[in-house]
Amino acid sequence: MYKIIRNRLEQGYRTSSYPKKPIHLPAIYRGLPVIQEQSDLALAQRCAALCPQDAIRAEEKKIDLGRCTFCGRCAEVNDGAFVKFSQNFELGAAKREDLITSGTLPELARHSKTHFKQIFGRSLQLRQVSAGGCNACEADINVLGTPFFDLARFGIDFVASPRHADGIMVTGPISNNMRTALLETYAAVPEPKVVIASGCCAISGGPFHGSSEIVADLSILLPVDLYIPGCPPHPLTTLHALLSFFKKL
Repeated sequence: MYKIIRNRLEQGYRTSSYPKKPIHLPAIYRGLPVIQEQSDLALAQRCAALCPQDAIRAEEKKIDLGRCTFCGRCAEVNDGAFVKFSQNFELGAAKREDLITSGTLPELARHSKTHFKQIFGRSLQLRQVSAGGCNACEADINVLGTPFFDLARFGIDFVASPRHADGIMVTGPISNNMRTALLETYAAVPEPKVVIASGCCAISGGPFHGSSEIVADLSILLPVDLYIPGCPPHPLTTLHALLSFFKKL
């Protein structure tokens, strides 16, 4: 016991103070992309041609965050003359069309469904479903259970059985082999229930977009309540989205 107490004193308090206090990520982090509105259309078209995800809509001067993998190739063109990536990790959206942006997103807390906050504001249990992903999204979701993020302090937990869950968080491009398992998991969750699409693969198919081996867009199968873009989404992106959408903070 003495060793435990001594270790606790030596380690100190390691849990992040977010969201009560702002947190700043390293400069290398790529957050919400911001389009330079005054940029030339030819430059936008050049960036669109470079994008491996076809995420850039040159004529509209917008980026589809649901397809973007945040590779940063577009920001390298003319030293970011068309687009630059900010440090903003608050990327969650309640509607798919909100992810098509020039650099701003609707305030998620105001666009969440009021009854979700009333029902899940004190306790939210989620079943995570890996529908053919590479494990990057899953790894960054697991990080939320560490002492630094301590997701459970907000009353949010991931459970083993869908019958004990309030909803599902889906990652991966939803391979054809996982389609039935995903639908059965969703069916096992009692009403009322929520569906969260986490990562560009679940939102649009990501790098696998267009493949005949995947379903691609989760909304084709299920009604999606919350979109969390990224490849993978940063743990803080997920944390912000869950707290804003479900909690009364």
